[in-house]
Amino acid sequence: MTSDTTTLDASAPRLEVDTLIDDPHTRIVVCCGSGGVGKTTTAAALGVRAAERGRKVVVLTIDPARRLAQSMGISELDNVPRQVKDVDETAGGELHAMMLDMKRTFDEIVEGHADAERARAILENPFYQSLSAGFAGTQEYMAMEKLGQLRANDEWDLIIVDTPPSRSALDFLDAPKRLGSFLDGKFIRVLMAPAKVGGRAGMKFLNVGMSMMTGTLSKLMGGQLLRDVQTFVAAMDTMFGGFRTRADATYRLLQAPGTAFLVVAAPERDALREAAYFVERLAAEQMPLAGLVLNRVHGSGAAQLSAERALAAAEALTDHMAEDTHADADPEAAAAPDAAADPAPDRTENNLEATGIVDLDGGKAGSRTAGGHSPAAAAEQVTPTSASAAQLAAGLLRLHAERMQVLARERRTRDRFTALHPEVPVTEVAALPGDVHDLAGLRAIGDRLALEPTATDDPTNTDN
Repeated sequence: MTSDTTTLDASAPRLEVDTLIDDPHTRIVVCCGSGGVGKTTTAAALGVRAAERGRKVVVLTIDPARRLAQSMGISELDNVPRQVKDVDETAGGELHAMMLDMKRTFDEIVEGHADAERARAILENPFYQSLSAGFAGTQEYMAMEKLGQLRANDEWDLIIVDTPPSRSALDFLDAPKRLGSFLDGKFIRVLMAPAKVGGRAGMKFLNVGMSMMTGTLSKLMGGQLLRDVQTFVAAMDTMFGGFRTRADATYRLLQAPGTAFLVVAAPERDALREAAYFVERLAAEQMPLAGLVLNRVHGSGAAQLSAERALAAAEALTDHMAEDTHADADPEAAAAPDAAADPAPDRTENNLEATGIVDLDGGKAGSRTAGGHSPAAAAEQVTPTSASAAQLAAGLLRLHAERMQVLARERRTRDRFTALHPEVPVTEVAALPGDVHDLAGLRAIGDRLALEPTATDDPTNTDN
């Protein structure tokens, strides 16, 4: 790969972001990908852009860093959607944002599907408290529960989901099913059997094999933990079927028309490898993929100057400076032709000194020009020598060469992805000079999401 340009190949389909968010049939956009690639910022920027183009939007984030709240001018996000102020609503749109509270969402499910007494017993159960606060897969499951609630509410016509940061692309798709199966599985039914029949009668009802199994579980889990689990299971008995039903319903919602997945990645090998794996998994699960957002792509306003040419120019300048230095070190070349013929003038006699014009009448050498130095001395201080100018130019050329090498590496990495998945639409987002911390920054990201492919070569749209 010898090209240093940053535009997409003509054969790569273009992801039309505005077409996606303007379509009234698009009801859910799911931003997914590995951690640290800008999913939260992308989701927020899409929300701002969609709202200012007339959609009534809610952004659901799972990012605990609360950067989304700060960038949207909200003091704090919680489990309730909060309206974002200062969004241009002239087109009729609105923007709300919320951050998933995993435990609060689980509590709402319990409170919504159990009477007050049973709900209190469940909420106070130690096993439930551990399960709702940090059980593997709970966060992903509750994100899908909240998505289902928002979609059923029908208050917003576009829901944008920032998926949980996970080490594996499989977690987001598999966790709801795993937790639903666990809560409705055979293991839970076994634990529920003694409590379901009740006390001693229940233990008599169990056969010898079941009693041995319960005894083994008691040794493995601890007697108190086993009793907490059995109490939890007894209280949750009427709710178990609902977990799997809702998990299946949300899964079908993700497959339905009107849902669009956006895979977000950085132009780095590991991030695009996981993005490619996610694309393949989404296809296998028949999830509707809208395209790839390639985030934080670097650019240059002087892409016509290749890294090789910049390095060659820098080396030439360095060699020229070395030659000049060698010439200055030659005493015969450095000597002035008539220096020995003319004696040094008497500077004091002519009101001159090395530091400038002196006042002989006053007997002081402190009286100089109004600027504090003679014009010649001032010029010597502010005008760089040719050597320092050449050093600066050589350094800038090397920096440019490094930038062009980064661009070439990012392009090669991106081209590997597009070669493997030529059917996936792609949009590139040029890197910003700094972090996004306000609505203006989110709008800038939104503008970059919708840029035409050739616009990335415009120096005004690059991170210089």
